[in-house]
Amino acid sequence: MLGGTEFVGRAVTDAALARGWEVTVFHRGHHAAPAGARTLTGDRTTGEAGLRALADGTWDLVVDTWSGAPSAVRDAARLLSGRAGHFGYVSSRSVYAQPAPAGLAEDGPLVAGASPDDGPDVSYALAKRGGELAALDAFGDRALLARAGLILGPGENIGRLPWWLGRAARGGAVVAPGPPDAGIQYIDARDLADWLLDAAAGGLSGAYNTVSHPGHATMGELLDACVQVTGSRARLRWTDPETLLAAGVEPWTDLPVWLPAGELHDTLHRGDVSKAHAAGLRCRPVGETVADTWAWMRDLGGTVPQRPDRPAVGLDARTEAKLLGTPAGP
Repeated sequence: MLGGTEFVGRAVTDAALARGWEVTVFHRGHHAAPAGARTLTGDRTTGEAGLRALADGTWDLVVDTWSGAPSAVRDAARLLSGRAGHFGYVSSRSVYAQPAPAGLAEDGPLVAGASPDDGPDVSYALAKRGGELAALDAFGDRALLARAGLILGPGENIGRLPWWLGRAARGGAVVAPGPPDAGIQYIDARDLADWLLDAAAGGLSGAYNTVSHPGHATMGELLDACVQVTGSRARLRWTDPETLLAAGVEPWTDLPVWLPAGELHDTLHRGDVSKAHAAGLRCRPVGETVADTWAWMRDLGGTVPQRPDRPAVGLDARTEAKLLGTPAGP
């Protein structure tokens, strides 16, 4: 496992260990690896010198979640291509050229992809497509590309579901982006991990859109579950998209997960996932994801982790107060 100590990488490592697999975690040492995993330390951003710990050894499967400059994927994949049977790369549906219409399958048009020689400031979409190309170059038909979309669940270090849970826990009136029956498409990191391991063990290769079916859950079901599991007295105040947009609310960032009807909603919440589901992808109910994420947050007893390369999400309290017509808190 390249990484393996946070969120998706941690979910993959935990799932592999739970199966009784022998797992090696290669990471920078910033976070503790799961108990039971062999640990190798290095920094992929420093080139060949940072990969010395991977110079020896053989593996049946390598899993990589890298989302930065694709040189890190290229260098590791090339180094391991002759000593690993399969390479699973956690990519993203952001690799599709925008706007991506509803129902887009894996054969849709793609962005060009960043070159491995590009610097660290490439966009997320170009970096992920560059990572795909690097994986394919080194492993060919032994490379599996899991194009995930919105990923939720315990361990989330982006802050989307944790923000909603934290806001529900504070109680009171809560601005909820309507309509409540708007479908959302996402995947629990643990379901992604299980599918990735099953697919790799079965020898699958190529690209798969790995999220739930469109409408697997709705915004209403997601937010109702947040209120329920926190045991708060929060009251969801459903607000129409036009009002939110007129107030300057940014979809996806100010109100995580939510996108109003239109091109972006079609891109993120209405993709074709029939290929992955035919290949065994299963997605647990939204209530289970929400409850387990809240339990994880409570176990932490403090602030949830936040990736330093991603901006914080969530609606400003003053903006929410204006929308609700109530005084803002301190």
